[in-house]
Amino acid sequence: MSSFNDMINNITPDIYESLKLAVEIGKWSDGNKLTVEQRELSLQAMIAWETQNLPEDQRTGYMGPQECASKSIEVPNILFKSDAIH
Repeated sequence: MSSFNDMINNITPDIYESLKLAVEIGKWSDGNKLTVEQRELSLQAMIAWETQNLPEDQRTGYMGPQECASKSIEVPNILFKSDAIH
């Protein structure tokens, strides 16, 4: 029995596209529904394949460079008032 990594290395771009479509619509190309386990494993395989074969900006879940909203908001210091510290 081959390992998960061996399986990922054997995925072709066509197989990847089939997995991606199956995960998106919840069905295999023959119309059968994916089980929860099949959907989870297919998504894991897609993400692993993308990591090895696609630039970061083309991978599932890529959101681009973003700054955390909390970094752009000034939070007042409510524990210590500047005039109270001497």
